[in-house]
Amino acid sequence: MIIKNEKLAIQGGNPTRKESYHIHTTNISHEEEEAVLKVMRSQHLSGFSARPGNRFLGGESVQSFEMELCNSFNVSNAVTVNSATSGLHCALYAVGVRAGDEVITSSFTMSATASAIAMCGATPVFCDIEDRTFGIDSEKVRDLITEKTKAILAVNIFGHGASLDKLKNIADENNIILVEDSAQAPLIDFKDKLCGLHGDIGVFSLNYHKAIQTGEGGFAITNDSLYADRMRYLRNHGEVVIGPANRLDMIDMIGYNYRMTEIESAIGEVQLKKLRDFNSARKSLALSMTAKMKDYDFLIGPIIEDDCDHGFYLFPIKYKEDSIGVSRELFVKAMQAEGIAIGYGYVLPVHLQPIYQLHMQNIYSDYEGFGLESLQSSSDLSFNDSVDYRRGICPITEKMHFKEIMTTDICKYPNTEREVDEFFAAVDKLVKNLDKLKSLEN
Repeated sequence: MIIKNEKLAIQGGNPTRKESYHIHTTNISHEEEEAVLKVMRSQHLSGFSARPGNRFLGGESVQSFEMELCNSFNVSNAVTVNSATSGLHCALYAVGVRAGDEVITSSFTMSATASAIAMCGATPVFCDIEDRTFGIDSEKVRDLITEKTKAILAVNIFGHGASLDKLKNIADENNIILVEDSAQAPLIDFKDKLCGLHGDIGVFSLNYHKAIQTGEGGFAITNDSLYADRMRYLRNHGEVVIGPANRLDMIDMIGYNYRMTEIESAIGEVQLKKLRDFNSARKSLALSMTAKMKDYDFLIGPIIEDDCDHGFYLFPIKYKEDSIGVSRELFVKAMQAEGIAIGYGYVLPVHLQPIYQLHMQNIYSDYEGFGLESLQSSSDLSFNDSVDYRRGICPITEKMHFKEIMTTDICKYPNTEREVDEFFAAVDKLVKNLDKLKSLEN
């Protein structure tokens, strides 16, 4: 598509793309419909029972889905749950994370990663990221390990593994646990193993906008049978069955209701069969985006490390304002006016979210947080006083969010090369009208 030197849409011109995007359109087909109808006709929408026996493990559909997950990931145990947040809570509690412990994790992630740590009564310790893959920086992890450190919770952000091999070595050297938040990287290779299998437990999401979905849901995988049993007890009111099941080794745990329904698991099993094809389709568009992006010195596409793959849950772009002379915010606003799906930032770095800033205020009476100074409140969460959540502790994370990162999801179904071409047609249009664009800066 060739765009002449037309008037920018942000100045009243015609947009490059006039159609709306199909946001979060799913790949649901007649196969998923038939699987759901089969469950509906059975009259058994859930097969769980909080008592010893086979039904403690769920219904026919749940157990079948878990078996297929084990086969697909070549792992001994898969435990389905009602969300990846629940899965992270189960995983961390299963490996022994408790009150007073510290868990090192990324701040460049969705809040649930850190919330799962707090749900165990433990303290999140935020580590900065690498600027290549946006994963947690393994060397900086070393500096944060203390006698209170129980685990590292790595995030395979955007679909690329963190430095999982290095993180596993660090965990082993320090006799601590490695858990992977792999919500965005299912069936994605990181060197010699899949994401989720480098750590002691890997957790995945089946939320409606993930690579595969069941509406809501998630699962955890592990080759450690004890951790798997603990997660199953946490998932399904385990406190009422440890006695009859003679599992007094689980006596310190109270169970929750984190169970997946038969309908969700039926959808999941069908979706799982399509996962590799879904991943390949996103990667094909992402590689096309990356190749075209090399023509622009102010746009830097994602990298894929050697012997690794990428799930491209989102397509991250680093924006170099100095190379074009236009602020990231104005560039994105102009692209959006052209009808292109793009945004700046990712999510607010977790350590800067109110609950963590309030903790700093409670420790330092003169701490100037983010508009929280007037709050006279104490948190229900008991974080260790030695932890630091001040702005500046994760400079690369903060730089990415506040200055450089842009994201688009046009690599997702049902988008095609047409959407990729439109993206760069809009970029070309902005570049050809750069002086006019610069005139809009405040």
